[in-house]
Amino acid sequence: MPHRCPDSGLACSTGGQKSGSPTGAVDGRNRHAGCVTHPVVSAIRAALAATGDPERAAAQQAYMKSQMPYRGITAPELKTLLRPILADPAHRIAERGEWERAVRDLWDGATHREERYAATALTGQRTYRAWQDPDTLRLYEHLVVTGAWWDHVDEVASNRIGPILLSHKEEVTPRVEQWIEHEDLWLRRTSIICQLTFKERTDLGLLRAAIEPNLEDPSFWIRKAIGWALRQYARTDPDWVRATVAEYDGRLSGLSRREALKHL
Repeated sequence: MPHRCPDSGLACSTGGQKSGSPTGAVDGRNRHAGCVTHPVVSAIRAALAATGDPERAAAQQAYMKSQMPYRGITAPELKTLLRPILADPAHRIAERGEWERAVRDLWDGATHREERYAATALTGQRTYRAWQDPDTLRLYEHLVVTGAWWDHVDEVASNRIGPILLSHKEEVTPRVEQWIEHEDLWLRRTSIICQLTFKERTDLGLLRAAIEPNLEDPSFWIRKAIGWALRQYARTDPDWVRATVAEYDGRLSGLSRREALKHL
């Protein structure tokens, strides 16, 4: 009888138990014992395991302050490695639920950080563009909260959640508003930077609403996000950014101010 995966809530073929690892990662091949692993997940894991550079891996892990180890694959190398796997018709995912399960399997079962990068790449594959809608936000919230570091969060916030917000503004805006004062730091950061690519389509009301309650937040990641969001919009309307920085004078951190005015 099918059961529902404890993390995704999606139907799987049989029941299973979670198993942890010393790194805090979970081995996806055992995470939900009996759940069917999609061929694309198996192919990605095999390809990642067959390559890498241990010396580079140690440097990457140290640079990212990552508990989870790396295999030592650069971003261009990873893109090249994934391209034929994701394009292979034999690895095509036919159903939305199956696609989400594959993403979660790669992500939640990652033993090395590159598997999580691969999971994010799978979410952005053109083949599955039709599933980039508000129903996918639950998945992306999971990636943000469990990723909990800038390399994961910023990609998901600006290049996954952002386009969905732009295409489904009325439905998604209230969801983003819920993140503005959320207890999770990374959802707050997401609310601030999810419009980075919007240019003249930026919802200034939403941007201000995301910034203002977080002006006194001491976190580097929130202060950097505020400055980054303002700096990016300054490319579209520098006068608005100057006026906003002046309005927030005394509340805006030095970091946020420097970032906001960096190119002005």
